[in-house]
Amino acid sequence: MTKQDPLYQPYTSKRMPMYSREGMVATSQPYAAEAGKEMLQKGGNAVDAAIATAAALTVVEPTSNGIGSDAFALVWVDEKLHGLNASGHAPEKMTRETFQELGHEQVPQHGMLPVTVPGAPGAWAELSYQFGKLSLEEVLAPAIDLAERGFPVSPVLAKYWKGGVKAMERRAEGEAFQPFFDTFAPEGKGPEAGDVVQLPGHARTLRKIAETNGRAFYEGELADEIEAFFTKHDGLLRKSDLAAFQPEWVDPISVNFQGYDVWEIPPNGQGLNTLLALKTLEGMDVNADMTPENLHKQIEAMKHGFADGLKYITDPEKMQVSVNDLLSESYAAKRRALIGDEAIQPEAGEPPKGGTVYLATADSDGNMVSFIQSNYMGFGSGIVVPETGISLQNRGHDFSLDPAHHNVLEPGKRTYHTIIPGFLTKDGEAVGPFGVMGGYMQPQGHLQVVLNTVLGALNPQAVLDAPRWRWVENKTVEVEPDFPDHVAQALARKGHNVRKSVDEGGFGRGQIIWRDPVRGVLIGGTESRTDGYISFL
Repeated sequence: MTKQDPLYQPYTSKRMPMYSREGMVATSQPYAAEAGKEMLQKGGNAVDAAIATAAALTVVEPTSNGIGSDAFALVWVDEKLHGLNASGHAPEKMTRETFQELGHEQVPQHGMLPVTVPGAPGAWAELSYQFGKLSLEEVLAPAIDLAERGFPVSPVLAKYWKGGVKAMERRAEGEAFQPFFDTFAPEGKGPEAGDVVQLPGHARTLRKIAETNGRAFYEGELADEIEAFFTKHDGLLRKSDLAAFQPEWVDPISVNFQGYDVWEIPPNGQGLNTLLALKTLEGMDVNADMTPENLHKQIEAMKHGFADGLKYITDPEKMQVSVNDLLSESYAAKRRALIGDEAIQPEAGEPPKGGTVYLATADSDGNMVSFIQSNYMGFGSGIVVPETGISLQNRGHDFSLDPAHHNVLEPGKRTYHTIIPGFLTKDGEAVGPFGVMGGYMQPQGHLQVVLNTVLGALNPQAVLDAPRWRWVENKTVEVEPDFPDHVAQALARKGHNVRKSVDEGGFGRGQIIWRDPVRGVLIGGTESRTDGYISFL
């Protein structure tokens, strides 16, 4: 990498990137970033920092994740990239017949029924065991302290917290939802910015997880409490389902784009969608300039990637099409040929047969972590196990009840998953972790990060501050308020249904840490659309 490389070009954003030599943590909440930094100061590594940050985020940003979340990680240690899939499987009682008997045509979004086995506590324990330098008790201590002593709520968090509580009031029916309101709205509403919130249930649970290296959650006292609550309210999750869970180490998948290897977690994560789009664009005349021609190609490539991903991605053991076939050059050529001057309706092809939180960490030894965990749709299922702070995800909602669908519901199966960590390397060396959280925005955010970095000559902060677009469905594309009007109008003339959206949260929230091998420093960018923060040594 030389100083003519895009990573060295001047920034174009009003916000400045951050630089450090010794270590860096980037995430959406200052207290969580400081928790990660504390581990680096204690002699821990980037993995310890990532776990501490993730645990703290369950406390200080409960609108996006919880102790009952799923998680994925890409970990660069000893010059090698490792992938961890900590997404949970469907409980044994979660069958198509169960939902049919209850009169459901699809898995509900909220309540007891969409809850699958949470993977985040297992991810923390596994990462700590495999690569951590400090004990899990040391690493979770900052999160426990924040929950016990309390923390002042940040401005953007307050907005989403209040909105999430109001939304849950409209959806929640029945006694099973009461612990949610007891935990997150004890005064009948979400907190205002600056209000100090204490979460003693979170502290108790995190302490038990720390003391038992996660076993209390899957086999012990906490598992008993989860089962008792689900049994009482006709839920499907049981202690036996929790005990059967084990995070899985996986081989990350990648494509080479303009000399950079772009890495994603393999299915059941949707990172494949990003790689499909990049594979299509690699053979086209495209750059990062915000012109109608460039954006049209990017949007069309992303649409095709989504169409394939939504059809084929499911539990990797159940996939009927291989990742290699989907990423083959012959298939990319077919998809590329579909992109003309006009927007088209996206459809899945036939390949050859053969309200989330994100964080990035790096240390002075070269270790780097790209980590993401989420409850899905803000507060998730709306189910909180009483007096534990365990707010549970609702990932089962993404299962199909159509027996012909690739992602059809089966007990023990993992569903199509929206959360994805990203990582960039060049010539076998780490460039760094990146991610953009936000449901189905995530692959699109990853695509825009890569294009603006590799082709756009932007530094990490400028990459994150650049106006974003997102494909919604059919030919509809939403753009941010500061997206150039003349470009939006030109895209409309190409057949796109372009509409401006004021929902900043809908365009994702990202973090980036790149390593500069020439100057030996870390360069970080954090999200301006939320309470983004970088802590560094």
